[in-house]
Amino acid sequence: MCLLLLGYDVHPEAMWIIAANRDEFYHRATAPLHGWEDTPDIVAGRDLKDGGTWMGISRRGRFAALTNYRDPASLQPNAPSRGMLVRDFLLFDGHPASYLEALLPVMHRFNGFNLVVGDASGLFYLGNRCGSMQSIPSGWHALSNHCIDTPWPKTERALMRLREIVRPDRSIDVQAIFEMLTDAEPAPDNRLPDTGVGLEWERILSPIFIQSPTYGTRSSSVVLLNRKRQVFFWERTHHPLHQEKEGHPEAIVMVGPIQW
Repeated sequence: MCLLLLGYDVHPEAMWIIAANRDEFYHRATAPLHGWEDTPDIVAGRDLKDGGTWMGISRRGRFAALTNYRDPASLQPNAPSRGMLVRDFLLFDGHPASYLEALLPVMHRFNGFNLVVGDASGLFYLGNRCGSMQSIPSGWHALSNHCIDTPWPKTERALMRLREIVRPDRSIDVQAIFEMLTDAEPAPDNRLPDTGVGLEWERILSPIFIQSPTYGTRSSSVVLLNRKRQVFFWERTHHPLHQEKEGHPEAIVMVGPIQW
């Protein structure tokens, strides 16, 4: 996943408001949001190559999401799957901070990642290229392919638009959040980060919603945890840029309410 927006205790209706886009190569096999047959506690999409996921919830009151840290020069081809970090936390019984603390001695074995985990008591962050574990304070936060709250054009634009939608004096408009997540406007060249992928790819990767012949935004997600500790999870699957869309509308799956 390459974009995660988080409103933590910013609205009278919701403890969490989470909006996210998962970007991936189109050829990588993926299952959409569902309750996992082999692990019924987990509700998530699934990477069918390695068996993990980029974001999910558990019926026992867990949430986890992961983005990659973009640094192609340091990629280890035989590193363990980062998606298993999300799966393993959703099955973990201890405190979220304890899970991240246990990762500290071994996090160097993984390619670059940012991991957000939590339950109704709090949210925590660990980036294995960004230093130690930290508790996420209330407020608005954004995460892409660098450390949390790094002011990339994508994260700034997405967070600005989300805050325009989510106002304390209005009900939360999930459809408007999904529309925001399809914003394909690229950033100007003079604001692009230099992450080692070259200018052409920095341009392709700069919008909220990514499109290219081989790689792009595969799904968008919204997660709400309300004040009654009920969680709702929506996922919209997107067609590849080259695929014929006529007669094949984008699918939206909703799970919830699940009581935590």
